[in-house]
Amino acid sequence: MAKKLFLASLIIVGGLFYAGCSSNQQPVYNVQGAQIQSFDGKKLTQAQVEKVILQAGAKRGWVMKKVKDGVISGTLYVRSHMALVEIKYSSSSYNITYKNSQDLNYDGVNIHKNYNSWIRNLDNSIQIGLSSL
Repeated sequence: MAKKLFLASLIIVGGLFYAGCSSNQQPVYNVQGAQIQSFDGKKLTQAQVEKVILQAGAKRGWVMKKVKDGVISGTLYVRSHMALVEIKYSSSSYNITYKNSQDLNYDGVNIHKNYNSWIRNLDNSIQIGLSSL
């Protein structure tokens, strides 16, 4: 009887531990079709959008690199973690898409919740920069 109780306790504790660890995981957040508008509603150029994205990323600690017109690669290093995104942009919209990571427990669908926070912060900084033009 005591052996069964001990085994049941181990299963419950293990399940709680697993649930606690997995709560740090969330589906990967990508920014899709974010619309671009300036503060006064005027149309921005692709060069203006590019400059804002590069500056917003750099202010947040991202290493930003223009790959070609309309595409920027962003890499963020935090302690042992690395996140790599691709930012496709035009004068009217942009996307931020997951490309790779290290030490963020990416399983093909889910990733550590800090990654999503970093992407939301990057997106917010881009939006603030665009609205100030």
